[in-house]
Amino acid sequence: MTARSIDEAHRTSSPLELLFDLTFVVAVAAVTAELAHSIADGHVEVVGFLQVFFSIWWAWMNFTWFASSYDTDDVLYRVLTMVQMAGVLVLAAGVPAAAASGDYRTVLIGYLIMRAGLVVQWLRAAYENPAGRSTALKYAVGIAAAQVGWLLALVLADLALPWFVLLVAVELAVPRWAERGPQTTWHPHHIAERYGLFAIILLGESVLAASRGVQAAVASDHVSASFLLVAGAGLVLLFALWWLYFLHPSGDGLRDRREHSYGWGYGHFFLFAALAALGSGLEVAVEETTHAPQSVGYAVALPVAVFLTMLWLVHAPIVNPPVTPLIFVLISVAVVLALPLVLSAVGVVVGCAAVVVLLVGAVLVRQPARSSPGVTSPHS
Repeated sequence: MTARSIDEAHRTSSPLELLFDLTFVVAVAAVTAELAHSIADGHVEVVGFLQVFFSIWWAWMNFTWFASSYDTDDVLYRVLTMVQMAGVLVLAAGVPAAAASGDYRTVLIGYLIMRAGLVVQWLRAAYENPAGRSTALKYAVGIAAAQVGWLLALVLADLALPWFVLLVAVELAVPRWAERGPQTTWHPHHIAERYGLFAIILLGESVLAASRGVQAAVASDHVSASFLLVAGAGLVLLFALWWLYFLHPSGDGLRDRREHSYGWGYGHFFLFAALAALGSGLEVAVEETTHAPQSVGYAVALPVAVFLTMLWLVHAPIVNPPVTPLIFVLISVAVVLALPLVLSAVGVVVGCAAVVVLLVGAVLVRQPARSSPGVTSPHS
């Protein structure tokens, strides 16, 4: 297990990585479904949603960056990766209990399984790659120590919010501490592709969530012109968000400004969480078209506003000049946040779709010479 090259040609996601991502589809679907239920019931469980989503995102992200540096694709590597996949499924099985009664035991067991598999991967890298041994050992020790903290928090404090915040800070600090000294050789275009694939997964979950709303509306015979309008606008909104995300040349930006990778990588938590939450909001908006309360409008508008804001924030340090001018972003976010004050849930979905479509169009008009800006050459 020697470190892979930073500028390795033809570096793309492996079939194992794609299978790994598929297991996260189940976990994300579980957490978005529970959030949709809380929105429909009128008591939105934002904190619980963010807690569970953090465990999903953080485990995915840690494996992704490790694989970019040390993917050997041999038997042992595949087996340990599959152990992490099993942990994802255990975590997903615990989401309903966590949402219903705050019982995070099963979620935590799944998380610990995922993290244990990664600790063994780092120990193997330390053993077989002397050049990066100190860094790999720091990762292994830091991750293992954080897992002890999670167990103690669950036993002693029932995973109370202050403990959760403290342990999240510890988890986030491990990579910064481990990378002091010899740094891992992650591949910028590979990382950009992996994040893009996870964004697609979340957009796909939004399509699935919206389709659940369509099924519920059809089953209850609530099909109307407003229903067709909100369902169509929701689909257009997702298409436009996909288009906007991939207008940003992340691979080239990470290659040229590796020092900003932490802000880019960590900042995606809020961007990804917004996409997941949007799916829940769209599901309820489609299902309850004619009698959706104002809170449903905010359940759509707030995630869109967070997505637009975070998309600019994470890319501004690595893409110069920014793909989307800041003034465009500020105007779009202001309009989106104002929509629930004056429009019904149907109008909010339609308005958000119109705003993002106009934003995509404005960016394309400003960059007529750029072809497929979100895609980089496989020879890079």
